[in-house]
Amino acid sequence: MKQFNEKLAKWINATPSNDAGINNIQVPGQVEHLVWQNRYKEPSAYELDFVQQLIQAFSNGVTELNDLVLSLNQQGFRNDAGELWTVENFSTEMQRLGYE
Repeated sequence: MKQFNEKLAKWINATPSNDAGINNIQVPGQVEHLVWQNRYKEPSAYELDFVQQLIQAFSNGVTELNDLVLSLNQQGFRNDAGELWTVENFSTEMQRLGYE
């Protein structure tokens, strides 16, 4: 099973083609359905760890952003730069990881 959408990786920062739909026409019954339609790459170890830390926080009943940031810091999980979490850098990281 593919872990990311290979076509999406090619489309990021791509210039528009003059040949609309070239190599992208879907034939009914022959469409390859991907589990991860919107990923352009496999998640990094940091991203997978981040998910686990978020799951842990939510499992402990955290529902507010300030409490989530506090929980991540208490769990000892740092951002990709190795810094403590703040509301600001958490929001920035969510935008970055959401591929805007």
